[in-house]
Amino acid sequence: MTNILFAASAQSWANYEAPLTAALDATGLTYDLRTEFAPADVDYIVYAPDSAVQDFTPYTRLKAVLNLWAGVENVVGNDTLRVPLARMVDHGLTEGMVEWVTGHVLRHHLDIDACLNGQDGVWRPFAPPLARERTVGILGLGALGAACAEALVALNFNVMGWSRRPKSLPGVTCESGADGLARVLAASDIVVLLLPQTPETENTLDADALAQMPDNAVIINPGRGPLIDDDALLAELDSGRLGHATLDVFRIEPLPANHPYWAHPRVTVTSHIASETRKVTASQVIAENIRRGVRGEPFLHLVDRDAGY
Repeated sequence: MTNILFAASAQSWANYEAPLTAALDATGLTYDLRTEFAPADVDYIVYAPDSAVQDFTPYTRLKAVLNLWAGVENVVGNDTLRVPLARMVDHGLTEGMVEWVTGHVLRHHLDIDACLNGQDGVWRPFAPPLARERTVGILGLGALGAACAEALVALNFNVMGWSRRPKSLPGVTCESGADGLARVLAASDIVVLLLPQTPETENTLDADALAQMPDNAVIINPGRGPLIDDDALLAELDSGRLGHATLDVFRIEPLPANHPYWAHPRVTVTSHIASETRKVTASQVIAENIRRGVRGEPFLHLVDRDAGY
């Protein structure tokens, strides 16, 4: 018998109990899935970092912790967690992110905002550049960044990517290191932020980095709020040098009603909707990792504890 503890909110349990049970049933495993166990009896924890479980020391039989969230910044530094930690890489979440990113890249590429805001009876013909004449830089080439890059390449954009470690993706000019970041920022008309949140990535777009971007460049952030120095971004937008920022994630969520982003004419706020984990596909990912653990196969999507993601 494999004992699986679901350690998350009551609402999450209500959402996940049925699809996770179905996914586990499909593996053929003999299991017990509950929200309460004696800690010493638990083999796997399906985990949300805001759950009541913060000390993993009593879970002496634990084989792995399977995160419900894509982000692991709130658990990766827990010194009591000494078993493998898997992040959520859900194909439903990835599809949603690709759709949101490509939608907003196309919105800014085609200057759709100007059309929406120009319904005043004045005929304003213009021809936007072709996608091959527009450079999109993607900061972060993990599962989500790579999928977005692939979609934008398929649309014929000139895509550059930057990651902490050197990577190679078909059709993408891949850069790494400080010099590589500078090259991507200087060349990109649109920059998409899909980096993980770590101490090293905080304020990736600070005043110096923003100053390297071309005039009228656009920033799209569906990654993590702390990737951007908010004051520096607002200063660039206030000056009129940068064109626009479409922001889905923030240091404080929900974004306070009095935050200057809400009323800024060069900012679009969306309410952390770029991509949500889909309970059916996420349950399949979790069940597959438990099946692998029981069968002695390598886990999927393991977190590099030293790198923080």
